[in-house]
Formats: sequence, C-alpha cells, structure tokens
Amino acid sequence: MVRIIGTILFMLAVAVTAYGEIRGEPVDYVAGDTTMKGYLAYDDSFSGKRPGILVVHEWWGNNDYTRKRARMLAELGYVALAADMYGEGKQAQHPDDAGKFSAEIRKNMPLGRERFLAARKVLEEFKFTDPKRIGAIGYCFGGGVVLQMARDGVDLAGVVSFHGGLATESRAKPGSVKAKILVLTGADDKFAPPAQVEAFRKEMKAAGADFRIISYPGALHGFTNPEADSYAKKFNMPIGYNADADKKSWAEMKAFFQDIFRK
Repeated sequence: MVRIIGTILFMLAVAVTAYGEIRGEPVDYVAGDTTMKGYLAYDDSFSGKRPGILVVHEWWGNNDYTRKRARMLAELGYVALAADMYGEGKQAQHPDDAGKFSAEIRKNMPLGRERFLAARKVLEEFKFTDPKRIGAIGYCFGGGVVLQMARDGVDLAGVVSFHGGLATESRAKPGSVKAKILVLTGADDKFAPPAQVEAFRKEMKAAGADFRIISYPGALHGFTNPEADSYAKKFNMPIGYNADADKKSWAEMKAFFQDIFRK
C-alpha cells in the first residue's frame, strides 16, 4: 500500500511538473535598420498550433511588466510576443524619456506600423503559432498602437486596449477596420477623458467597426499595473493601480479572445 501511494504521488508530481511549462525567450528581430528586442512566451508542455497574441508595451518600454503579461497569455494557451516598439530594447526610467520615445512613434506611425508588422511576422512564423489566428493587446501607449493598427486595417482577429490613448490623427475610414475591438478604460483616466471616449465611439460607428467599450468607475490611467502607484508618487502623475479593474479587465480580455478564436 505504501509503495502504491508513493507511486501515485510520484505520478501526480510528474503530471504537475509537465503541465504549464511556460517558456520565456528573448528574441531579436529587425525592422528597417533597427534591431528590436522582443520576448516570446509559450507553453512547451504540449505541441500543436495555437493563436498568437502580440503585446505592446506602455510608454516605459518593453520591460518586465510587458513580459509578465506575455507569460500570463501563455498560461492561457496562447503564443505571446512582447513586441519592442522603441528599438534596441530601450526602456525609460523617467516620464520625460518615456514621452520622447513614445512621441517618436506617435508622430511617425508608418514607422510604428513597420515595427508592429515586423513583430507580427516573428509571431506568425513561430512553430507553435497558427498564423491565421493573430490578435494584439496593448497598455497605455501600446493600447493606442494596437487601436491604430486596427484603424489602418492590419490583418488581426481582434485587439484589446488597456487604458490606452483613443485619439488619433489618422481616423478609421468606413469599412477599413477588420479586427474586432475591445477598449478597457478608466472612468477617471485623465489621459482618456469622457470626451475622447465619446469621439472614439463616434469614429468607430462611422467606420462600421465591431467594437465594445468598457469603462471602470474610479479607475485611473495605468489601472492594470501594480507599479502605477509608485510612479504616481515618484513623478506626481495622475495614474494608479486598481486591483478590481485589473481583474475585471483581464477577464473581459479572456472572454473576448475565447469568443473570437473558438469560431
């Protein structure tokens, strides 16, 4: 009996060890003349093709937070690539630098598109990715990037913006938006005030887009990032973490992609 119990426990231990083998790998790729430093995450405990999701970082750059979200997506069964939009893995430690880095992309969206598509190519060519099922999510600056890619008609199944910027200098044209869109925003976000949300809503309706907007009461900009509170204190910024909105928004994203990719 002792031997049988021991065998069962050993088999259970092996099963637990084998399940959920999340791999995280740095990956270099090129966009134009610039080397980009991304991070690829996937579950190595099973083979076969699965949907891929690009993760576009906050204005701080492709840091540990973005990579954490990529691993969380891998735990859900996706292949996730945390893309580098700044090049050479640049990260900002101060809002002045973050603003400068992000402005270089916002003011030159053809460059942003080139870098986004370069990351998409890496993701869709990975051995476990189903290239016909690709989505994207973005945080803050990254939320604005994925929304712009949707406006521009980039071939994506769906995009999710977490506390992202909603304004644009290149509005969606009627019929141009192919991706389904989910916008998760804070009701008290000073960077995406109600007027901007309403303008986005009108733009999407005029474009004939399939979209949904969810606004979380009391949530500020950066509500998904636990580091937002320390950034707010250190740099006197109107941002903050909101655990409830973080949990609910992630659940909405999960349901969004489950609905898209099971069809």
